[in-house]
Amino acid sequence: MKILAINPGATSTKVAVYKDTTSVFVETIRHSAEEMKGFEHTFDQHEFRSNTIRACIEKHSIDLSELDVIVARGGPFKPLVSGTYAINETMKNDVRNGNVQADHVSNIGCLLADEIANPLNIPAFIVDPVSVDEFDDISYISGMKELPRVSLSHALNIKMIGKRYALENGKKYSDLNLVIAHLGGGISITAHRKGRMIDVNNANDGGPFSPQRCGSLPMMGLVKLCYSGKYTQKEMFTKLLKKGGVYSLLGTDDMIEVEKKAESDAKFDLVQRAFAYNVAKEIGAYSTALKGKVDAILITGGIAFSNPVVSMVRDYVGWIAPVHIYPGEDEMEGLVRGTLRVLSGREKTKEYK
Repeated sequence: MKILAINPGATSTKVAVYKDTTSVFVETIRHSAEEMKGFEHTFDQHEFRSNTIRACIEKHSIDLSELDVIVARGGPFKPLVSGTYAINETMKNDVRNGNVQADHVSNIGCLLADEIANPLNIPAFIVDPVSVDEFDDISYISGMKELPRVSLSHALNIKMIGKRYALENGKKYSDLNLVIAHLGGGISITAHRKGRMIDVNNANDGGPFSPQRCGSLPMMGLVKLCYSGKYTQKEMFTKLLKKGGVYSLLGTDDMIEVEKKAESDAKFDLVQRAFAYNVAKEIGAYSTALKGKVDAILITGGIAFSNPVVSMVRDYVGWIAPVHIYPGEDEMEGLVRGTLRVLSGREKTKEYK
């Protein structure tokens, strides 16, 4: 099968063509802040992203008529169980009408895939969108009835890593209890019980602080800051989600720079150690969600390349279960493998309703 995979991210567009699981090409197109500043909402980026994808395909001399299927990253849609979904009119209309849980560019992945697939009369899918929700009933409950907890995560990479670990160890993902930590621009730490992701911190709402996001904060201080008159709602969202975390503490969100400077600068060293400490505490919390019966702890995402951070986290949590490192992310492969599972009949295509 010749598969086109599309993954729109906040500052990049990833495009790939695979023959089954072998890549023909994989390219990440970076978008500067200057390019992005003209778009008030991510839906407004549709034409820009579409042109970017088509230019990339043309550059690599791919004949669209030879494609068998197209797959794209899915966004923070309505809550959905894990799986591969056929892109349909209901899904597209939800994106166009803003019937989604958050404004993120991954929402338009389904539109980008469909507009190429439809004229070719070939199928188009999304796989494990951001809004994968397999929570236990108790996982939704917070301490305020107006604010239930929601399941939004880096589900595509997380599910991919869980299944990869199982395959590498001759086991089934559906037989394992895992804690999987995705450490990137946002952080998702998840508890998986027998193939279900039963709990996760929403990276926008809490959990460890990340390079750009604040994570869980002192609640009373946050309320006072919101009502201080110093910031508009939009400015507070920026402060919490784009200029929080490591950026707020050190003036940079570059974790490679933090790692280098931590060797000689006490402030950078302190923040790096605090980052690892907060990640480890969250891993401990989600181990508790599994009642301590954890087969393995898996650490993935870009920050998993940092030996100092990984080493510190391992020191804190290694007593719980064996720790395995999967640096980077495998979202493109996750899209392709999810597509092949349904085309081969190993899984049923799910319908977005």
